[in-house]
Amino acid sequence: MFPTISKPSRREPVRVAIVGTGAIARVSHLPALTALAARQPLEIVAAVDVDGASVEAFCTDAGIAHPYTDLDRMLTEQRPNLVTLATPPRFHRDQTVAALRAGAWVWCEKPPCPSLEDFDAIESAEGSRGHGPYAAIVFQHRFGSGSRHVRGLLAGGAMGRPLVVHCQTTWYRDRAYYAAPWRGTWSSEGGGPAMGHGIHQMDLLLDLLGPWTEIRAMAGRLVHDVETEDVSTALVRFENGAMATVVNSVLSPDEVSRIRIDCERATVELTHLYGHRNADWRITPAPGVDSEETDVWRDFGPDVPSSHEAQLTGLLEDLRAGRRPRSSGADGRKSLELVAALYKAAFTGGTVRAGEIGPDDPYYSALHGNAPGWAPEPLEKATEVPA
Repeated sequence: MFPTISKPSRREPVRVAIVGTGAIARVSHLPALTALAARQPLEIVAAVDVDGASVEAFCTDAGIAHPYTDLDRMLTEQRPNLVTLATPPRFHRDQTVAALRAGAWVWCEKPPCPSLEDFDAIESAEGSRGHGPYAAIVFQHRFGSGSRHVRGLLAGGAMGRPLVVHCQTTWYRDRAYYAAPWRGTWSSEGGGPAMGHGIHQMDLLLDLLGPWTEIRAMAGRLVHDVETEDVSTALVRFENGAMATVVNSVLSPDEVSRIRIDCERATVELTHLYGHRNADWRITPAPGVDSEETDVWRDFGPDVPSSHEAQLTGLLEDLRAGRRPRSSGADGRKSLELVAALYKAAFTGGTVRAGEIGPDDPYYSALHGNAPGWAPEPLEKATEVPA
């Protein structure tokens, strides 16, 4: 039974609480909420962090009235309509479930959570009455004018069938980046670049192309001494017949995020790094395509960059209407399932098919699947001291 938190009307402010006051909250969540608060009724009523000094400073800087170090207490006292989570992935399941059970919607930073089992537990805690509360994942790259325009072109078949696809997240992280003890571990991050970095482009790819059917993959630790991988490659077949190569790396000094889709009548390509605008998309027609038709394809309309603000705008509309938001439920789960399948394919050397990772599969409860050489060492072995 969910507590009764009235759905805010168009004139009533949405009460928002920010959980986690680190870099992602300061750089992304807070600016997006502040920008939207200037255009619609919205109030940031509280912030939560286990570090009392951090949350006090955050609230002072942002003009937020109520700092907390206890999530449950904040939920009881402030009764927010929306909770945004900017905490490490290992906390997402318990924090999301607590917020949902308190009647609040949740907007959870990626990676969503360390396993499909955790995600399904979150989904089962959502409201069952058809109007929430719901938990959505921050997948801001699929929002904005560019992705919306290209998604429409592909869905309508304007450029013909998608055939050959490339999805690339080749970034660079040095040894100093991995000096933090929680980085590169399954328990803290849930995975390596496939999970923590490349999931954004893979999510956008799925949003553009639709369901996948099978995947083969490889993963390696080529530079960094970590539990997870530092590079992975994969081959993915989609329901529509398209065949994709996927590369996720933190070993690439020339950093780029890229999606390229070769269709029957045109190639559409997105090249950017951490966010895209209309100008980052390029459409190249096949020989013989009429220039007037190409001009229509290249008209992206007003430029709305991909951003936390773009996704949050739609989420708030859905919250006020009481309808399920994008990137929640099955729509949010599909990207985590693809990541889990990539790891299973890489660590087993086999082909993994969509839908095969269920509760009896070791990759359902942990993305490392207890694979030898990849799963964390047992605690007693890891702490063993030579005689």
